[in-house]
Amino acid sequence: MAGDTSALAAHLKTGTTSLCRAWAVTRADGVALGFTDHDRDLSFDGIVFRAGTGLTARSLMQSTGLSVDNTEALGALNSEAVREADIEAGRYDSAEVRAWLVNWSDVTQRVLQFRGALGEIRRAGGAFEAELRGLTEGLNQPLGRVFQKPCSAVLGDSACRFDVTTAGYSAEVAVQEVQEGQSFTWAELDGFGPEWFAGGRLTVLDGPAQGLWSAIRSDTSVPEGRRITLWQPLRAAVTAGDRVRLTAGCDKRQATCRLKFDNLMNYQGFPDIPGEDWMVAVPKRAGQNTGGSRR
Repeated sequence: MAGDTSALAAHLKTGTTSLCRAWAVTRADGVALGFTDHDRDLSFDGIVFRAGTGLTARSLMQSTGLSVDNTEALGALNSEAVREADIEAGRYDSAEVRAWLVNWSDVTQRVLQFRGALGEIRRAGGAFEAELRGLTEGLNQPLGRVFQKPCSAVLGDSACRFDVTTAGYSAEVAVQEVQEGQSFTWAELDGFGPEWFAGGRLTVLDGPAQGLWSAIRSDTSVPEGRRITLWQPLRAAVTAGDRVRLTAGCDKRQATCRLKFDNLMNYQGFPDIPGEDWMVAVPKRAGQNTGGSRR
């Protein structure tokens, strides 16, 4: 909820102020943490802003136009607030950040000064330094359709519209054997054909790595049974007994969309786009040349 900015402006005009700063960090998994540079805890918007956490922020660089507002946050690593293991696991990657100027004697008097996300995080010596990027950072992302033969959608997104929870397209299983957080082996995965999960996704459901996921590079049969290898190792420990969810993969081909997912109506590729051989074609010496389809 927005604070009372008019009351805060009146407070500033008195010349004798009781101001502090407060930050809220909301991770992708829904965990919200609050910090303040005041010497006592504050509470508003359903968040408790803890004092003594050691978090500070440098001056905010703001500009007009589409330039990205940015600043940096500095803080201490501790078990009660920001843990090094959580940073290493990627739980703070792109987390939402909000920063307020607050009258600590009446927290209803506050103004939101910054809203954005965490960028690069560096840590050393029991402390961390995080880049804060403003909302205009999203405008730097490329948008629009790409004209290509393979599908440009991500399986299950708003363009694909396929429900990945449909029976037969995912499995929740306990880990039997894992190597370096990247290679998983099961004696068997009943009901799923070879390479069914290649190009899919592995999501950890419990244990220290709960909520983390990685894309599946390969799904192969081995003498021990079935092995699934990830493109990138998970950034937290996964042990035997932890449960994971395997989601079927899509190789973006039209035939796969039609035969494996029965979702051809939502195919986002252009399978009939001419290739380079058409661009360098020369006139025919014999037969009809009507200018019609080359298929």
